[in-house]
Amino acid sequence: MIRNEGREAQVFKSLLRRRTAVSAHCDLPCGVYDPAQARIEAESVKAIIQKYDANEDPVFRTRAILIKEQRSNLVKEHLWVLWTDYFKPPHFEKYPQLHQLFNEATKLAGGGGGTKSSMDVKVADQLLEKIAEIDKIFWETKQG
Repeated sequence: MIRNEGREAQVFKSLLRRRTAVSAHCDLPCGVYDPAQARIEAESVKAIIQKYDANEDPVFRTRAILIKEQRSNLVKEHLWVLWTDYFKPPHFEKYPQLHQLFNEATKLAGGGGGTKSSMDVKVADQLLEKIAEIDKIFWETKQG
């Protein structure tokens, strides 16, 4: 009986033994990351500003400001996820401007003159330009 228990333990241990080593460089497959999420929200921000400018109704304008602030915050969140989760040290070495680019883009989406606190369509355009630069680098990194 002791021999059978030893044999069963060996079989059990062999079943639990790691057979294949796996590794990944990100939390999830990289296919889930895409600057398009930030761009879509930034385009929404710009459209809201344009609608705000074209409408004099104070209730509409109040709602527009609230929604624009929420969308601006989503832009920042999407950019932060790319900045902190997708891009890795080799990307920052190859594209030394990347940290500055993300910093500028998130500030353009935030308060203190960014789209969260501004109703200036030019600020929204600047934000979209920064996101386009990030998008270009992102897709270059996906190729290599």
